[in-house]
This record gives sequence, structure tokens and C-alpha cells, in this order.
Amino acid sequence: MNKCSVLALLVFMLGATLQARPVVVKSPDGRIEATINTDKQLTWSVVSQGVTVLEASPLSMTFDNGVTAGKNMQGVKSQIRSVNQVLTPVMAVKNNRIVDHYNEAEISSRNGYSVVFRCYNDGVAYRFITRFSKPVRVMDEEVRLIFSGNHATWFPEEESMFSHNERTYLDVSLSDIGSDRMCSLPMMVRIADGPKVLISEADLQDYPGLWLRGGTAAYTLQGLLSQVALETRQSGDRNVRILRHANYLAETQGTRSYPWRYLIIAHADKQLIESEMTFKLASPCALKETSWIKPGKVAWDWWNALNLYGVDFKAGVNTATYKHYIDFAAQYGIPYIILDEGWYDLKDLMKVVPEVDMEELVRYSKEKNVGLVLWTTWKALDDKMEEAMARFEKWGIRGIKVDFMQRDDQWMVNFYYRTAAMAAKHKLLVDFHGAYKPTGLIRTWPNVLTSEGVKGLENLKWSRLPDPEHNLMLPFTRMVAGPMDYTPGAMINKDSASFHIDWDQPMSLGTRCHQLALYVVFESPLQMLADSPSQYEREPECMEFLRRVPTVWDETRVLQAAVGDYVVIARRSGTTWFLAGLTDWSSRSFEVPLDFLGDDDYTLESWQDGVNVDRHASDFKFRTQSVSDQSRIKMQMAKGGGWVGVITKS
Repeated sequence: MNKCSVLALLVFMLGATLQARPVVVKSPDGRIEATINTDKQLTWSVVSQGVTVLEASPLSMTFDNGVTAGKNMQGVKSQIRSVNQVLTPVMAVKNNRIVDHYNEAEISSRNGYSVVFRCYNDGVAYRFITRFSKPVRVMDEEVRLIFSGNHATWFPEEESMFSHNERTYLDVSLSDIGSDRMCSLPMMVRIADGPKVLISEADLQDYPGLWLRGGTAAYTLQGLLSQVALETRQSGDRNVRILRHANYLAETQGTRSYPWRYLIIAHADKQLIESEMTFKLASPCALKETSWIKPGKVAWDWWNALNLYGVDFKAGVNTATYKHYIDFAAQYGIPYIILDEGWYDLKDLMKVVPEVDMEELVRYSKEKNVGLVLWTTWKALDDKMEEAMARFEKWGIRGIKVDFMQRDDQWMVNFYYRTAAMAAKHKLLVDFHGAYKPTGLIRTWPNVLTSEGVKGLENLKWSRLPDPEHNLMLPFTRMVAGPMDYTPGAMINKDSASFHIDWDQPMSLGTRCHQLALYVVFESPLQMLADSPSQYEREPECMEFLRRVPTVWDETRVLQAAVGDYVVIARRSGTTWFLAGLTDWSSRSFEVPLDFLGDDDYTLESWQDGVNVDRHASDFKFRTQSVSDQSRIKMQMAKGGGWVGVITKS
């Protein structure tokens, strides 16, 4: 149970008094201050450590019942409260206990709505709450973020709202973002001589997701949301595009809370990685019993094109190949394998292809204590959701990977929740691929262990991204929103000059140790091993690390960090510490104190970029040494390199 102490019921003010005197809410440490004005138009502004983060920015929501929340507020009163509690997540993505400490102001109107502003030590968030007696249509929502100057941004630009949200982060100034340019979330504004501000949302339910575009006023970002889909068209087995929209954003219950929109405010770059904002703002767990939810690593077939060698059968989508994956997983203690595209007739999820004997695979996987995860397009699943999941449960399948949603209109957002709930009913884990950014679903439905919405390793089968530069953006941007199914683990590693695209034998950009370090830096309770078992079996020293590295963490400490450049991070699982470093295309060296260790003797096993890594990117050196909390270790990383270590008590 969560331990909670709440100090509430502080001040109520009459409307006339409140309109004359703005409401100010501060973070618990007093460094962040949000000021809310209610004269005619509701606005909010934010200052952090004396630096203006947000100028007075208007907020409103327009409903079909004649109410425009945030404009001409009547009978206004406010309530301010403080909360300091400890949350215990079912899935410990960063930490097994999360301090949830904030101050909050709820400003209410007698027109049947309120707006809540919440200040944490690392940011600020707001949401609308309505208490209408009847269902409503949300006709429009005004989200405008007005900044003080022409600040630089990291802008994940999109061409349309039909997207996998697998973007690169463009370095553009606010003045370069016009109303014709749009981005998905999260995105970042870099305040000149001030903090970095990451913008996203949480607790997105029964409502479309938020995007941003340039505003008409200078240095302004404006919200963009998909209207309700009236007509769609399917092309092929997976793409369902919206052809015609309604003139409203959502049709929903009159009494409800709307999504949180938040700003994470980081004066030190490491604060972005450390933030648990999305989780803290999400709705509490909807499940009473969660012991069946088991995180872990997954041997993945699709990226490596089921390219096995040294075996006495023809590799491909067939029973023999998947048995080999099961044997590999069992040998190294990997709890799951995935059957990606090809195992079922793409026209009907209930029809297994003749080459795959599913009953035999289920029997064999149980014998080897390895769980099966099945890939499916979202449309095939939606067509037969109850029937399919009931069959999966009967077979003993452990999870599903649901792909190609590519939308976040109200209907599609609700699909995520229906899928999560139905999967939980049948005790199935979920990986949402082809997905929008996380908004805290892992707290509400902890069987949803990870999601994509990231330009991950799979893109190297057809492009030159992701590369180390891109990888060093992700911990500070996309990963802050929640777990990401990046799918690391390439054993063929190349520098920029020698890299080439190869569909059947794909490779990564950067060093071998860069790939290993991703398992500590990147967060995903369901974490893929993307390469072929045949490749891994040739790398016993690397497999010793991949066998041991966990996918959830009891404690996380970010030791060094610079957005887009480097990160050094320590994570604890039980009494074992995992230490990792990543760099971009610049070589770097750090001297890292181990003062986070206890007063014991320890052994450090490390995997480091090899002396010839500049000529052969897969070169690495393994070493073992004794360390203590007084030790300082040298972490040397080559261009596009990495470093990873496991610290255990001697």
C-alpha cells in the first residue's frame, strides 16, 4: 500500500477576490513557481529559479453545452493543497519506490468545471476537470505555450498525424516553427541561459493525443489534436487511415478528468532521465492481482530475419526455427521469445500458417520454461479480440505485440485501453508497436510493459539511423515519457564509413559496447535481443552480460549527462549494480567515483571498447577488478562507443 500524507484544505477565496489576485503555486523546494490568472481568460506562467520558462499562456476547452472552460470564469474559488507520498510501482522501470511530492491548486468555476495546476520539484502540470450532468462533445481545446524569446528546440517533426512517431530530433529555433510545421511529443525547448523544458502529457484516456505546431504569435507553440474519425479506409492488412473527421475532438462523459499536460524543467540534463513525471500523473493501477506480470528479455526473430546458420534445418517461419529460438532462450535464462510477422495468415488472426505447429511450440516452450509472445496487427486483433485472446490464454501464450496503430484520435486511444484490459483479463503481457508516446499506461495497466513510438534499431535494415548521435538524444526526450521498445542487441557493429544496409544481416552504427550499454541506459521492462541466436552463440562474453542484465530496476542514479552527447548511469537490481556509459560520435573519457556502493568489497566485471575498435567496431575488452566505495574507475569510450560493467559483492 502507498504511504500518503496529505495537507489540504488551506484557502478558499471568493470570485471577485481571486480575479483581483492571481493564484501562485510553488514546487515543494520553492524553485518553480506557476502563476494562474483568471481575469476574462485563464492563463498560466512559469518561472524556475528566477528564469521565465513560460509567459502568460491561455488555456481553454469549448464544449457543445455552451460552456467554454477557461473564459469568463464565474463564481471562481481555489483550493490549495500539498501532497507527499511514496508510490510503489508494479513495474519498477527506474526505481522500486517513487517519491510523489507536489503542491497543487484547483481553481473552480460555478459553470461546472475546474483546472488543476500541480508543481513538482522537476516541473509543472495542469489538467481540466468537468462535472457536467450529461455527456458532452469537446468542440475545441486551446493549448498555447508562449515563450520569452527565440529559444532553441529539439523538434521531432512529423509530416502528418498518421505516423509511427519514429522521429529524429531537429535542432530548430522557435521562430523557425510556423503553423505549417508540427511535431509529436515529447519535444524540448532549451531556454537561453536557463533550463531545458520537456513537453508531453500523461493519463491520456478517452481523448485524442496532443501534438504541437507553431503559433501565430512569436515564440509560441500551439496544440493540435485529431478530431473524431467519421470515416476510415483500410489499405492492406494493417493501415487504417481517417478519411473524414467530425468537427469535434471527443464525445465523452460530462463528469471526468482530462489528460495532464506537463513541463519537465531541468536545470541539469540528468534531471530529465531521472524524472518520473509521467508515472506520477497517471491513474493508479486498475488491477487487483499482478503477480502474473513478469518482466524480462525476449529473443526476437524479425530484425535478424530468422537468419540462423550452423543448424540442420532450413531456417524461416517454421516450427524447427522457433524451437531453436526456444532452446537459445532456455540456455541463457531468457524468459520469452517472440513470433513476429509470419506466424498467422494476415487475413485472419485465428489461422496459424501450416509451417508453424503452434500446439507443439506451446508444449515445447512450457517444457523449456520459455514463454511465447505473439505479434499481430492491431486491426486483426480488433476484429477478433475476445476470441483471439481467449485462444491465446488457452494455448498458454504469455504476451502479445500489437502493431501499426499509427493514430491517436479518441477511438484509437480507447483501443489501447480496451486491449490492455482484455489482455489483463486473459493474463497477457502487451507491447504496443507502431504506437504513440507513452502516457503512463504502465501504471494503470502494468501488463503493458513497453511501447515503440521511437526510431529504434529496426530502422537500420533500410536506413542509416539510428546512429550514436540519435541514441544519445533518446534518454533525454522519448524515454522520459516512458519505456521504449528500441530493440537493441546488434552483434555486427560498424563505424560510419564501413556501415551498409543489409536486410538479412543487419548491423548497428557504433561499437559493440555501445550496444551492450543500451541495455542499462534504455528502459523497457520487456527488452528485446534483436540479433540472431547464431550470432549470440559466437559471443560468449557478451552473452554473459546479456544473460545477467535485468529489465527493471530498484534504483537509478544518473552520474554524468549531456543531451545528445553522453550519459553515465548506475542502476541497482537487488545488491548488484550495473554501470554504463554511452557517447555520440565523439570519444570521451570519464573518471567515475563508486561512492554509491556500500561499505563492502566488490568485484567489477567490465566490457570496454577494444584497442582496435577504430578499425573493427565489434572489438571489445573484458576485464575483472576489485573495487570499493573509495574507487574511481576510468571509463574510456571510443567514437560511437560505450562501456558497461557489473558490480557484485566479493
